Amino acid sequence: MRWGAHNPAMNLLVVEHPLAAHIVGALRDRKTPPEQYRHLTRTLTTILLLDATRDVPTETCKVHTPLEEADARRVSQSLAVVPVLRAGLAMLEAAVSLFPDVAVGYIGLERHHETAIAHSYYCKLPRLQGRFTLCFDPMLATGGSASQALSLLKAHGAERPVMVSILAAPEGVAKVQADHPDVPIFTAALDRELDPRKYILPGLGDFGDRLYGTL
Repeated sequence: MRWGAHNPAMNLLVVEHPLAAHIVGALRDRKTPPEQYRHLTRTLTTILLLDATRDVPTETCKVHTPLEEADARRVSQSLAVVPVLRAGLAMLEAAVSLFPDVAVGYIGLERHHETAIAHSYYCKLPRLQGRFTLCFDPMLATGGSASQALSLLKAHGAERPVMVSILAAPEGVAKVQADHPDVPIFTAALDRELDPRKYILPGLGDFGDRLYGTL
């Protein structure tokens, strides 16, 4: 089983893991309740992060086992994790639980339901210079929010941010790669298309509403 399918032309990696596919199916299911939805999102984000952080640098060190001294490796670069509010918050816990040194920022972008254009209402970022920076936006639909968020991260010093999404549409991937061709995208599924309301098909509905039970 391949861990991921990489499309170099789009700088896109779709994680192909049996558990990831299982979770995507459960997230799509309209009968999945919010509490289970949140748990599944944390687990799937962990799977995505294992691939999205393969390039985090490490350094050698010495540890003492119960029997003798041994060579070991440890992460040598701190991370910055920036979820796009509000839905991106569901992906945050996985990152801060996995890594020893994580700074957290927040970007608030709200999409207008009729125009599908996002506007910024909040931005609070840590120092990004020298940090491995991850941007969390669960639904890469039109790509407008993700592109705006990535521009903000770069303006605040992120050298090569990484995009992590639960689902992506071809239109969103094209938008991000047109605006930010240097940014790799990691996702659990590349869906078919957007509908006239700019929702991903087959998708899973409104991620934030299903996450927080605000349907």
